[in-house]
Amino acid sequence: MPTATDFKDYYAVLGVDKKATPAEIKRAYRKLARQYHPDLNPGDKGSEDKFKELSEANEILSDVEKRQKYDQFGQSWNQPYSKAPPSNSTKATSEDFNRYSDFDSFIEDLLGRSGARSSRSGGFGDEGGFYAQAPAPDTEAAIALTFSEAFHGVQKRLKLDDETINVRIPAGAKPGSRIRLKGKGQPSPFSQQRGDLYLTIEVLAHSFFRFEKNNLVCNVPLRPDEAVLGAQISVPTPNGSVTMTVPKGVQAGQSLRLRGKGWKLKKGGQGDLLVKLQIVIPQALGPIEQEYYEKIQANTSFNPRVELKEIKL
Repeated sequence: MPTATDFKDYYAVLGVDKKATPAEIKRAYRKLARQYHPDLNPGDKGSEDKFKELSEANEILSDVEKRQKYDQFGQSWNQPYSKAPPSNSTKATSEDFNRYSDFDSFIEDLLGRSGARSSRSGGFGDEGGFYAQAPAPDTEAAIALTFSEAFHGVQKRLKLDDETINVRIPAGAKPGSRIRLKGKGQPSPFSQQRGDLYLTIEVLAHSFFRFEKNNLVCNVPLRPDEAVLGAQISVPTPNGSVTMTVPKGVQAGQSLRLRGKGWKLKKGGQGDLLVKLQIVIPQALGPIEQEYYEKIQANTSFNPRVELKEIKL
């Protein structure tokens, strides 16, 4: 006779409410059965035990009469079956698994639908002929592009084992973005249906441009006089050089934004280009430059270190 510790909450096992419809119970079981099936988790005793528990829960809750008794009598619901369990019980054991050639055959027999239709396209079907099989595995790979290829878009030829495919990379691909090639992954061991191939974009380093998070960034050098007095300078962009106004008094490391001159956007147009300013000191001075720098030094009132006088330990 079952005890309180023998009683299992089959609704909790399947993760459904006690008022769940037969269709909801069936969906829950199909999803979990695929996740924990021993063929998909070889050597995992926990998955095998979980699968047996799921099969037992499905056997009871998918049968109208058994479910009615289970709901009515609780832990004593199966006393009438204690001596003679039903001959078509679907409780799974490791010995049961050996009788089946593949996952399809096991699930079909498990749910009492061995006559399910034979024309299968893969996955889990709906009413009118249930079928089940392991999902086709997806494949991950990386593809390296130059900045120009990523910015303008490019068509690449990839060799996958014995197959060569053409891949169209859209303009504006960013590092880390992914492209899905449907049906180009590995085949399922059961149905031979192929999964998808996901290509992760890698953008090779450029001598001038770089990405910082989602921004396209570049460094532009300035002379000291351009930083002090301001200037009109030429700056390269992905579309060619443009003239940029540098306001007077800019600081080293300050960024200026060139709107619409950055990376291409998926929705169309272009983002912004961030220009980081670097003040470069001349290493060699002509006679006139030397004279004027000396005059500036002798006559300036600017002291960038005035606040350092207050620093103490």
